[in-house]
Amino acid sequence: MEGWLIYSKTDAETNKYFIRWFQEAATNEQITLRLILREDLTAGVTANKPTIQLDGRAVTLPDFAVVRTVEPLLNLHLEKLGIKVYNNAETAYICNHKGLTHHHVNKLAVPMANTLYWSSKNDLSGPAPMPFPFVTKTASGRSGKDVHLVTNINEWEQLKHTPFTDDLVIQSARDIQFGKDVRVFVVGTDIIGAVLRDNKHDFRANYKLGGSATWYALAKHEITLVKQITEYFRFGMVGIDFLLDQNGRFVFNEIEDVVGSRTLSAVSDTNILRHYVQHIKSGNSS
Repeated sequence: MEGWLIYSKTDAETNKYFIRWFQEAATNEQITLRLILREDLTAGVTANKPTIQLDGRAVTLPDFAVVRTVEPLLNLHLEKLGIKVYNNAETAYICNHKGLTHHHVNKLAVPMANTLYWSSKNDLSGPAPMPFPFVTKTASGRSGKDVHLVTNINEWEQLKHTPFTDDLVIQSARDIQFGKDVRVFVVGTDIIGAVLRDNKHDFRANYKLGGSATWYALAKHEITLVKQITEYFRFGMVGIDFLLDQNGRFVFNEIEDVVGSRTLSAVSDTNILRHYVQHIKSGNSS
């Protein structure tokens, strides 16, 4: 069994230890996992057929591909070629747009903050769209980038003159604990573990922004919420993030498609990539 692990050149360098760990986990399951740089792939249609080339030449297609770039069209194209893709194109498309993610999760009666979808074609010239405080974030943003907390009219006036080219999600933060969230790591429909991320210096809990992480033991009712999500989607490996309200109850935030495992590894000896590789090997739906 052979697979491709697709990264951009820049991200491959940043994540070289994760890549090595991934390849070791694959080797232990008698799987060859080849690192492929996205810049070396050419995907498209030739003679009315979907094609893909590596370094400008035809290439033997793998049994599966793990796409670690945020590029749902690539996932879709590889699927068209008959390759099993993780995460699948549908998951990548939905979960890399925060508005779409909320649209789908809302079908499951999972608690979430009041949320508005704001098209990039519309400006923010009008009055504040909901009572303060609220958060604005780009629909495709990652790692806490382009996320703004708006607590008063002055901050709103300043923000609405900031140009944006991506769709926005605007969410109420009236009953939300700032700087805290819980990330639940999932492979397929299985919960692998959860971490509480806490940042004393920023309203965003992201580990990369200076937050800390501790192991989080999920309660039964929290597991039930997570299972509602995992049974709706067809996940390979993702992180499901929940904010906490003032009573410590879960409020859905987002799903991370290209999720890392730095926080999980920091607080436990859980080998999530072993679980992931075994999931891929078993041929489970991605």
